Amino acid sequence: MIKTYVLDTNVLIQSPYALLSFEENKVVLPIAVLEELDKLKNEESERGANARQSIRFLEQLRQTGNLFEGVALKTGGNLKIEANFIHVDLPFGFASDSNDNRILKVCKGLSEKGEAVILVTKDIIVRLKSQKIGITAEDFTTEQSPLLKEQYTGRTDVYAPDKAMNEFKKKGLSLDQIYLSADAEAFSHTEISSAVDMPPFKQKVQPVYNQFFIIHSETNEKKTLLGRFNGKLIVPLKNLKEEPFGVKPVNVGQKFLQEALMLEADTAPLVIVKGPAGTAKTFYSLAVGLEKIFNADKKSYRKILITRPNVQFDEDIGFLPGTEQEKIAPYLRPIIDNLEILVDKNENERYKNEKELRGKIDELFSRGIIMAEAMNFIRGRSITHTYLIIDEAQNLTPKQVKGIVTRVGKGTKVILLGDPGQIDHPLLDERTNGLSYASEKMKGSPLCYQVTMLTEECERSALALDAAQRM
Repeated sequence: MIKTYVLDTNVLIQSPYALLSFEENKVVLPIAVLEELDKLKNEESERGANARQSIRFLEQLRQTGNLFEGVALKTGGNLKIEANFIHVDLPFGFASDSNDNRILKVCKGLSEKGEAVILVTKDIIVRLKSQKIGITAEDFTTEQSPLLKEQYTGRTDVYAPDKAMNEFKKKGLSLDQIYLSADAEAFSHTEISSAVDMPPFKQKVQPVYNQFFIIHSETNEKKTLLGRFNGKLIVPLKNLKEEPFGVKPVNVGQKFLQEALMLEADTAPLVIVKGPAGTAKTFYSLAVGLEKIFNADKKSYRKILITRPNVQFDEDIGFLPGTEQEKIAPYLRPIIDNLEILVDKNENERYKNEKELRGKIDELFSRGIIMAEAMNFIRGRSITHTYLIIDEAQNLTPKQVKGIVTRVGKGTKVILLGDPGQIDHPLLDERTNGLSYASEKMKGSPLCYQVTMLTEECERSALALDAAQRM
């Protein structure tokens, strides 16, 4: 049965080519959507860029026929701009002149004509209102990742015989030497398959390239080794004994994180780190960046470039007073907090002279060792030989994260940090944000290392850990 998908503006703002995602079905754009795209097209923001891209795509389709009568899409479907149904009645209290309700009028009008209408919108309120008038509404799911608890973590627990573990540092572990116990299966996100040659309580492991492993002795679970799958074997970590910029890993997650960050850009150009607040994602990333610039035998990067997507900030930066650095300074306070600890490791002396401490940090920025830029100014650039930290990456859209990762130049290392459970963007959630999208799409790439920090690995303070576990 052919369905009629009516698209809200926010779908095109997230994915300008969403029109091609509905196979052989009908796609309808209410005239209100065109008007909203027209209002957004001059914005110097991600919304404005996507609006312009959507308009250009519509222009290409216009050249193939009359959009108000319907044109064929290469997917086998049909696109039509709908300007009718302005007199359709909505329930009492629905303002007739709002664009959301004008879109709902189109949905209701088409439904009354007998079409199987589905409204596609990222606006939860519009989905709720559509229920009132009996219209099926859905989120745009083409770019959705799995539920947060089902997303790839980049780490898992396995078991191995003691003999194999004793030879691990010299030979590594082959896949037929490790297994996933029945109890561990629920914890792991690794794909597994039953093994004919193993007892029922053991499961063979089918690892993902660069996946990290906690290897337990099958006779003593507390006896463990740490490794990584290199495409053939589970091999030892290379950087366990390192202390980047004086920082020593204090839990397994940080050891995995250190391994991924310390590897050079030609080996590990993309690192994706998910996890709750307080697990040292940003702190450790800065520590390794400073180590690579100041203490490495050969300077690995020209600079550390930091950006933090902030919905309101990225859109309004042009209207704020001051230089670019002055505009973004308030949004970089979490970065400054971490730098205060890194540049003065003496806890007893650190805050005795706040002016001197701030001067050390200001010097890092004035010398160009660390730079901060708004997300808007990152888009479209080719960034080379840079240690690029994107903090709070869960507030990126899939298109934004794709635009950044695909623009990376030679010698640049990109670190995406964030917590998919803490999203500020009004149209994103744990399944549609750019961080989760990048994690799932880059899973298995030999150029990408991933690790999800666990709640119990929170090191901010005893209170932070207790609250993270309780709240």
